[in-house]
Amino acid sequence: MKASYDPKTDTLSFVLKEGAAVAESDEDNPGIILDYDEQGDLVSMEILDASRRVTDAKKMEFQVA
Repeated sequence: MKASYDPKTDTLSFVLKEGAAVAESDEDNPGIILDYDEQGDLVSMEILDASRRVTDAKKMEFQVA
């Protein structure tokens, strides 16, 4: 899994399956884009206008439980 933040576009991106081809994208909620592969599995997600949607777009914690 890979996460990145682009301050120029204010976009927070999560790639769940690297190298997977995107077959379909949905924007069920404005500013939240979900990408799916041909099997319907979620492969990535983008959050537009991230600085107003998350606490701190430039800071991230990762935890394995």
